[in-house]
Amino acid sequence: MSGRGRACRAAAVLLLTLAGQATSALAVTPPAGATARGSGVVTWAAGAQRIGQGADRAYRLIVKVSAGGSDLRVRLSNAYGDRPLTVDAAHAGLQAEGASLEPDSNRALTFDGEHTVTVPAGGAVWSDPLPGRVAAGARLAVSLRTPDAQGPATGHEMALTTSYLGRDADPGGDGDTGWAPTTGSWWYLDAVSVRPAHPRAGAVVALGDSITDGWGSTPGLDRRWPDDLARRLRADGTGVANEGISGNRVLTDNNGGPSAGRRLERDVLSQPGVRTVILYEGINDLKAHQGASAAEIVAGYRKITERAHAAGLCVVGATVAPFKGWLQWDPKAEAVRREVNRQVRTGGDFDAVADIDRALRDPRDPARLRPDLDSGDHLHPGDDGMRAIAGAVGPPSKDCRR
Repeated sequence: MSGRGRACRAAAVLLLTLAGQATSALAVTPPAGATARGSGVVTWAAGAQRIGQGADRAYRLIVKVSAGGSDLRVRLSNAYGDRPLTVDAAHAGLQAEGASLEPDSNRALTFDGEHTVTVPAGGAVWSDPLPGRVAAGARLAVSLRTPDAQGPATGHEMALTTSYLGRDADPGGDGDTGWAPTTGSWWYLDAVSVRPAHPRAGAVVALGDSITDGWGSTPGLDRRWPDDLARRLRADGTGVANEGISGNRVLTDNNGGPSAGRRLERDVLSQPGVRTVILYEGINDLKAHQGASAAEIVAGYRKITERAHAAGLCVVGATVAPFKGWLQWDPKAEAVRREVNRQVRTGGDFDAVADIDRALRDPRDPARLRPDLDSGDHLHPGDDGMRAIAGAVGPPSKDCRR
């Protein structure tokens, strides 16, 4: 690594000490969401999915935190497991390059004071706080070992970030020995929280589908629109959690997992320190042959908004972007999209509105994405389109008030 790279890394050094562990591990299930929200601010998250089979394996998972702070905690999820999951080693450090970590940055995580934790089937567990500070934008490496995992595994399939697997790798080591092959998914890790320096700091959660998940953006460069939003909100100490799942719908479950309404508790309300949720879903409900009407989609939005309001959250609604040219576009779907957007803009259900349709549409053909913002498939924005979404979402996210 170059001297300049070392200097940049030094600015983000995780100053972890071994001064003892505070508070107990917190089991997170949907009914326990309100308790979890009192433990800091979520600085990274990924929507839980079933992603394969568990195995006797170690994982070195690379994630980029949004807000900085102290008392780092991680949440391990076994949401899709059909049996308890044992993790007998868990560490957090700073990525240097590839699977290598910054020297002396890797520290053991504990759960209720123990180095081994069993996550119940269908449940999740928070680690104890790790003393020290992590800087905003730091690339965190969370290393786990699951010695006897079997059955369905929980994680996030499309990470757009390279992480590492290892059969004989040491989760507590700094080097890259044994960390092969690579993986493009995050396994078992679904949230990271910190205690921010500013007591009034909170978090924004992006609840969405493949556009929020980053499909169409350049892999490995953190160019999803929630990544850009995190950069825009960094000066305020605001955390940003990306709960986009490709294929997700407002109304029904499918291969994109539980509907937005069904996963609201797990992916939004249970996260610590959340103050605002950005609801950017609907395109998978209204695409040709899905059969959802504008009234049904808007009613789904309303139910989600009412539950978020009941939990004290501010809700930013987002208009649905154009997608003419995508294989599931037709005039009927376009009519539904326009009516959904009209009601999002004027219906009064949301505390604020991000007009993503206006930010992305082609003035010459408003049913299409602007060519310079299109990834090429006519549905998913490219890197410039992702920045345009963040630009549309940023002001209402920052200023949303209840």
